[in-house]
Amino acid sequence: MNITRREFSRLVVLSAGVQLLPRISALAEDRTIGYCIVGLGRISMQHFMPALKMSKKARVTALVSGHRDKAERMAAEYGVPSSSIYNYENYDAIAKNPNIDAVYIALPNSMHAEYTIRGAKAGKHVLCEKPMATTVEEARAMVLASETANRKLMIAYRCQYEPVHLRAVQLIREGKLGTIQSIESAFGFPIGPNEWRLDQKLSGGGPLVDVGIYCLNASRYLTGEEPAELKGFSSVVDRDGRFAQVEETLSWTMKFPGGALASCTCTYGSAMRGYFRVRGSSGTITVDPAFNYDNPRLVAQFEGGGTEELAPAEPDPAQFLREADHFADCILLNQQSKTPGEEGLRDVSLIAQIYRSCERRNS
Repeated sequence: MNITRREFSRLVVLSAGVQLLPRISALAEDRTIGYCIVGLGRISMQHFMPALKMSKKARVTALVSGHRDKAERMAAEYGVPSSSIYNYENYDAIAKNPNIDAVYIALPNSMHAEYTIRGAKAGKHVLCEKPMATTVEEARAMVLASETANRKLMIAYRCQYEPVHLRAVQLIREGKLGTIQSIESAFGFPIGPNEWRLDQKLSGGGPLVDVGIYCLNASRYLTGEEPAELKGFSSVVDRDGRFAQVEETLSWTMKFPGGALASCTCTYGSAMRGYFRVRGSSGTITVDPAFNYDNPRLVAQFEGGGTEELAPAEPDPAQFLREADHFADCILLNQQSKTPGEEGLRDVSLIAQIYRSCERRNS
């Protein structure tokens, strides 16, 4: 069956990560959360900032960029005064700006830790893109800095707030698939030369930290468990100079305590539309596409012939709007987010284990 409009609306409410009553209380406070956008790249300018135009709870109040001309253009579009444009050298001055409640970190991976820690020390809450850091030590330092400053740290796992993903999790928790046997997931794209993601110092790794993290995180929230064992393999097929520092393709398997096995693949070598498929003793759920910025599609098939489909047609910024509004609610209501720093730390730790497994097999 196709999911009803009423059921979809209920999932949208659940996707905010808080109960209805606190949501109403947040709105009753009649104030918006001011976000300082740190890094004016594709994800911030094309996705996160347009989402804030749709928000009734948050808005852009400051910018941080190394390119003043670009920042001035964005400031004009979003009504940000010139006095609220910062660069990376005077970033700490955001502490004196009362219009900034939170910073959104959209920088290359290797810069996440520094600007999260500096943001927390400046007294600001932090919403950081994934992966939260390039090392376990950095991730722990980010969590500690936020705790010390009594500021909130949320990692931007937008799929955990998206109704299609939430419906998949709900069906699994309700036992509609029976006992989970396996998960298959993949994501990738052919990367061009000279991308910063190919620089190990900036990225911290190849497709695993960039797109593979979606498969890793999904396997964890679909099972509701942490993997007990994992094994990884990586390779470089196209020896054209792009992959001198990072892997081109990486596959890994995980065994979860409940017995489910997950098989995941990520690549920079070919177009691989992100998806996941969960197979249980009583049914199967496929979400394809799963990790794109818009229009995920769920198809569930149950033992006995029953089916369910969910494919909401939503504008691109909707997923970013949900995570931005969820964090705004958490700040207004002093609640922990659904995806705090500890969630990001778990993925960073597992990524490190996968890379170590690959190194043992490639040596």
